[in-house]
Amino acid sequence: MSYGSPRGLPIVDAKTPPVLVLRGPLLARDEVQGPCEVVQALLDGSGTVVVCDVGGLGPPGLAAVNLLARLQLAARRAGGRIRLRDPDPALCSLLDLVGLRFEVEGQPEQREPALGVEEAVEPGDPAV
Repeated sequence: MSYGSPRGLPIVDAKTPPVLVLRGPLLARDEVQGPCEVVQALLDGSGTVVVCDVGGLGPPGLAAVNLLARLQLAARRAGGRIRLRDPDPALCSLLDLVGLRFEVEGQPEQREPALGVEEAVEPGDPAV
């Protein structure tokens, strides 16, 4: 039996993750359920990642931390995760301060080394 490859470009089944745009003013504690339901619905239809565009949230504070923590919890319950797009550096610092870790677009994951970076061993370094 022989098989000939089809002509043209191969079909790539690459999906771009859905984007949830978050804008200020931030929601009150009892209004967070709506965006959490949106994240769960997006994960049910698309895969494992929802990108949250947080560039328009305004000044970072505990309301932003609360919203993002609840969105991440909703995403994990649905079997996925969220990735932040365009976060304010102060928001990243505040999230680190409270112990919440998020993927950020354009940054390598913590498990992966940055591209083009190699560790060098100096002649006098002890073996680990």
